[in-house]
Parts: sequence; structure tokens; C-alpha cells
Amino acid sequence: MISRRLTVSLVAALLAFVLASPSAHAREKEKTTIVKDPHYGEVLFYFYQDDYFPAITRLLASQQQQKMANHSEEAELLLGGLYLSYGHHLRASEIFERLLAGNVDVDIRNRTWFFLAKIWRQRGYMEKSQQALNNIEGELPKDMESERYMLQAQLLINGGEHDKAIALLQEWKGKTEWASYARFNLGVAMVRSGRVDDAAKVLDGLGQMDPFNEELMALRDKANLALGYAYLQDGQPLQAKPVLQRVRLDGPFSNKALLGVGWADAEEDSYDRALVPWMELKDRNLLDPAVQESMLAIPYALAKLNGISQAADHYLNAIEAFHEESARIDETILKLESGEMFDQFLDDDSNAAAGWYWRLEELPKGQEARYLFAMLASHEFQEGLKNYRDLAYLQKNLNEWQGNLEVYRNMLDTREMAYQDRLPRIEQALVDADIDGVIGRKMEFDAYLNTIEQNSDVLALATTHEFELWGEITAIERRPALQADIPEAQEVRDKVAMLKGVLQWNLEKEFKGRLWKVRKDLRETGEALVETQRARRQVDETMREEPALYASLNGQVNSLRPRIDALKVKVDLAMAEQRAFLRGVAVDELMAQKQRLQTYTVQARFALADIYDRGSTVEVASQ
Repeated sequence: MISRRLTVSLVAALLAFVLASPSAHAREKEKTTIVKDPHYGEVLFYFYQDDYFPAITRLLASQQQQKMANHSEEAELLLGGLYLSYGHHLRASEIFERLLAGNVDVDIRNRTWFFLAKIWRQRGYMEKSQQALNNIEGELPKDMESERYMLQAQLLINGGEHDKAIALLQEWKGKTEWASYARFNLGVAMVRSGRVDDAAKVLDGLGQMDPFNEELMALRDKANLALGYAYLQDGQPLQAKPVLQRVRLDGPFSNKALLGVGWADAEEDSYDRALVPWMELKDRNLLDPAVQESMLAIPYALAKLNGISQAADHYLNAIEAFHEESARIDETILKLESGEMFDQFLDDDSNAAAGWYWRLEELPKGQEARYLFAMLASHEFQEGLKNYRDLAYLQKNLNEWQGNLEVYRNMLDTREMAYQDRLPRIEQALVDADIDGVIGRKMEFDAYLNTIEQNSDVLALATTHEFELWGEITAIERRPALQADIPEAQEVRDKVAMLKGVLQWNLEKEFKGRLWKVRKDLRETGEALVETQRARRQVDETMREEPALYASLNGQVNSLRPRIDALKVKVDLAMAEQRAFLRGVAVDELMAQKQRLQTYTVQARFALADIYDRGSTVEVASQ
């Protein structure tokens, strides 16, 4: 199973590449990443919130609409990481390999190939994992280089090339945490190649180390268990027992260790000692094969110690326990066949878009929960359960989108009704505005102003008061009394001429300023009319296009419905197939347990029959 630590490391590495500057000099200068495309910023927002599904949908939509021109490569690599978060390793690998073939810094390329190698191995693609390792140029950073050696050794061991793995691991240098794993793998490779004594030197030291965390404690127990059983298989029970006794009684490997300790004593015919670990083991979880085997080993040892009656009782108890357990397995299989159990896995899922990060936090309640631990330890079942959960999340999204279509349709209908309601008023307002008439009058004013300027018609730009005053003066000039040839009339004519001269002088003085102001007002009026004409054209264009827009939007909404319906059918079929797959994996696991119980039951019955025969023989002989 892919660990969360691997996931975090990979995403961190991807971000290091996505957000890295193209050169070392630029990396020194730039301390922050500038998002130039808002759509890319929105994708990063969801990404940093661990909401991977909305991040993927927005990224794909923005790419289709070509709205990430400034972040095309970064977006593509991030998309690969998001695909990876949902287990789409093939598509993610295609993206990574395509981008890594370009001009990418060697350290970034090497790290990405390294993480791809780890992912391929976790997914079971050993050849692709080896190819990714082969693409690494030079050395990785120290910690990664150690893990790289480990990964290479594991690939060799998985491929049965134990000698090559041993040669590689024997060259291991350093005292890091990875060195302990390297020694363990070295010991395993030696055991598988038949070199038990050499393996003992490696595994014994590892089995006596002083661990500083739970992970290394488990590794120590695992090393002791591996060495102990290697001794047992090699016919060395005396060497096996002290090694197996180093395994913690409350650790994950304690059951198998207790079983092995008992068999080590039994190999030396110390059946009374063998009973001690086996009696401790029999009261533990009956689903553990070691516990089941102990229930047969105990009466076997008692029979060897001539405790025939006790042995018979223990065989009967084992047969009864196996029968009851087998019946509970049948009940669990019936519940699995209904498919309800898998939906219980998804109840109260608080982080529905976590993708790869998701882990089952709590088992469903009921007696069948005890059978799920073994299944959940299976990588196949865990991956299948995550796929089933992702399909359920997609189904939920499709249902929400299907409901949203009705909302969008109502929004469009409401908007179209409002448009149809406003349209007559808008059309009447456009008619009343008479923009063309206003433009014509503006042109008349331009021509009239040109005439005023050409003729220096100062009176045309006079104020109302000045115009009235000019009229009064000219009216006085036309009075008959002022035409008389008398001194008094001459005196009035001189005063009127002086008033008229002052007024005309003022009009001529203000003429150019008033002419400039009027022209300025007319120019601003012209600009306003141009904007009005542009707005009118936009209104006319909107009025022409709005019905087509509604039709287009309605068409898009209508076209989405069958697409969503088709996707729902696909998701439902995929969920049914995935449910069947999970059911098959779970049922196969339970049937394997049941078959093992039946095998042990048959062995117990034969042993019990043998005891009865021996008892009958003794009784007949005594008579």
C-alpha cells in the first residue's frame, strides 16, 4: 500500500518542480511564486485545500478554454500529480515522461524519476519501476540515494535475482534508518538463496538492535521471526528458540513467534515446554492461522505426553470452535453478497475529495468487522475500496450536477422572461431618444458656429442681457425725436453711440473666448454622441444576439443532461463491477479462511479418531 509519507514526498517534489524558477540565479532571486493566470490560482487554491477533484475539473476546463497560457507546463505537471492522487498512474506517468523529456533541471528530473520508480513498484509494475530507476542520471541527494539502493535491491529480490541483490546490499554504507532495512533485505535474500549461516550473521545483529521508534521495533521483530523460521526450516530448533523469544509478545508478529517457539521445543521432544507458548496462543484471535494451528498443536503435544483424555477434549474444542467460526464466516459472506457492507465503509466520509490520501478510519460495526482486518491488510482490497469510494464520490457529484441543471434552466427561463418584459420599453426608449435627430441638430450647430466665426458675428454669442441691451440701444437710435437737428438731440445721440460702442467693444473682446467655449461644448457633445452611438450599436447587437445566446445556453444545458445521464450509467456500472470485485476479493479471503478451518477440522477429526482407536486398543488389551 502506498504510504502517506510517500504521497506527501511526491507532492512536495512535484510542487518543487512546478513552482521552481528555471535557473539557479532566478531561484535565488525569487522567494515567492507569482500566479499570472487567475484560473491557475484557483486550481492551486483547491489543491492546497486537498480538494483534488474540483482542482482537476477546473484545471481541465481552463486548459480546454486556453486560460493558462502563462502556466501551461506547470499546470500539466500539476495535473499529473492530481491524476496520481486518484491512482491514475498510467496517465500521470505519460504526463511526467513527456514533460521530463524536455529541458528540465537534472535534479528535478532525477527526483521525479525516483518517485515514479517507487510508485510503479507499489503498484506492481516492476519493469516500469526499473526503467524509471535507469533514467536517473548521477546520484540523488543522500537520503534519496540510500532509498534508491533499497528500491533497487527490492526489485532484484522480487525478480528472484538474489545474488545480485546480495552483492548490491553488501556494498551498503552508512548508519541511517535505511541501513537497517538494507540489512534485513540482505538477510532475506541470503535465506532465499540457501545461505542460512550468512543470513544469521546479518539478521541476528538486526534482531538485537536498540530501536528508537515503533517502525524499527517492528523491523527488529520481523528480523527475529525471519531468522527463527529460517533455523526451523534448516533443522536447527535450538538456535531458533532464543531468536523467536526476542519477538515482543504484544507486537504484530507475536502469534507466529509463539507458534515457532512451541515447534522449536517440540522438535526437541520437549512437549511440556511447547505447551506453554501454545496455551498462550490459543486464546488469541481465532482468525490468525497461527492461533488455529496452535489449537491442533496443543492436543498433539498432550497426546505425545500420554494425556489422551485431555488431547481428545482439546481436539473436540478445536472442532467446535472451527465449526462456529466457519458458520460466522458463512453469515459474513451472505452479508457481503448483499453489498451493504461496502457502502458502510463510505458513511461519514468527511474528506470526500482526498483521493490518494484517504484511509479508512473506522470499521463498520458488527461481527463481520473482525474479518475485515485481514482484508484491509491486503493491498488489492485497499486499492479496490479506494476506487469504489472514488466512484461513489463521482456518483454524488453527477447527482448534484443533475440537480444543478434544473437550477440553470430556471435561471435561464427567468432571465429570458425578464428580457422579454423589458424589451418593449427599451425599444420605445430608443425611439424616443431620436439619436439621429440629435446628431443632425449638432451638425447644424457646427455649421452655424462656423458662419458666426467667419462673419465675426459677435452679437450671436452675446448673453441674454447683452442682446436685450443691444436691442434697446438700437430701438432708441430709431426714435424720430433723436433725428431732430437740435443740440439736445445731438447730445442724446452721442450718449447712445458711446453706450453702443462700449457694448460692442465688450462683445468683441469676449468673442474668441465664447467661441472657444462653445466649440468645446460642441466637441464634448460630439464625443458623447459617439459613445451614445456605440452604446446604441451594442444595445442593437445585444438585442439581436440575446435570443441566440439564450438558445445556445439552453442547448448547452440540454446537451449536458444526456451526457450526465450517460456518465451516471457508466459510473453505476463501474460501481457494480467494483462492488463485485470487492465482494470477490472479500469472499475469496473468507473462503480461504473457511477452507483452512475445514482442513484443520479434518486433521482434528482424524487425530481424534486416532486417539479413540488408541484408547480402544488399550482397553481391549487390558481385557
